[in-house]
Amino acid sequence: MRLGVLDVGSNTVHLLVVDAHPGARPLPAHSYKAELRLAELLDDDGAIGPAGIDRLIETIARAVQAAEDQGCEQVLPFATSAVREATNADAVLARAKAETGVDLQVLTGEEEARLTFLAARRWFGWSAGRLLVLDIGGGSLEIAYGIDEEPDKAVSLPLGAGRLTAGMLPGDPPDPEHVRALRRQARTEIARTVGEFTRLGKPDHVVATSKTFRQLARIAGAARSTEGLYVQRELSLKSLREWVPKLATMTVEQRSTLPGVSEGRARQLLAGALVAEGAMELFGVPVLEICPWALREGVILRRLDHLPAS
Repeated sequence: MRLGVLDVGSNTVHLLVVDAHPGARPLPAHSYKAELRLAELLDDDGAIGPAGIDRLIETIARAVQAAEDQGCEQVLPFATSAVREATNADAVLARAKAETGVDLQVLTGEEEARLTFLAARRWFGWSAGRLLVLDIGGGSLEIAYGIDEEPDKAVSLPLGAGRLTAGMLPGDPPDPEHVRALRRQARTEIARTVGEFTRLGKPDHVVATSKTFRQLARIAGAARSTEGLYVQRELSLKSLREWVPKLATMTVEQRSTLPGVSEGRARQLLAGALVAEGAMELFGVPVLEICPWALREGVILRRLDHLPAS
């Protein structure tokens, strides 16, 4: 069957269309995305403003049309932290349903972490042993650990690259004091959870998903996306430590010229790098591997698990 998964995230609205059936890996057939950066559009009261809602509804409508054009039998729509934490979330969801017919399911942070973990487990297989999975989104950082398909521990922290950039890094480039303040906050938040994970045992394999980690790996020398999904890509703490001070002194325009960094994500890259560096240091991770599958694939895989084999 042809499935579509509609991800209303903190940075982008992304429709991924795949051909899939139970027991087989989903094959990407089409992708439609638009960068809205909802995490940066919240007003002082934490609400998505009228202009942001209009853009969101228009984008969802275009994604629905794209899914129809691609012959999707079913679309699985969900929203993550930007919508989840907006003070007017109920009104946004109601309008989306009324005007587009899409009933967005709002995932909790823990559900995000668990579904992302499932995707990583299916990608790397049982031989990877105990996995520690890190995912930096626009609104939150997800961390999950376990040896099975369901993690033993999964948490979501308010450390998304978009959220932190909008709230803590004004200026271009940002003031060094603001950079230090963000670094302190990120490490304080992460440190509160480290003990809960380390008492479960040392992971056999540490992996990361999300565009933030992919971009950081790319500027540190990892293979470009055109070389395919199956090329191993890694990010070392040593490289990250070298890049963080460089990114802190760059303007957004300068960051956008780095390999693999899109213009739309260049502003958030420093915040993402500070969170990534803090997580790797506090969890004692010298090198991690980039996983091509993440939350969207996890949603698809979970849906396929509930379909009859026939």
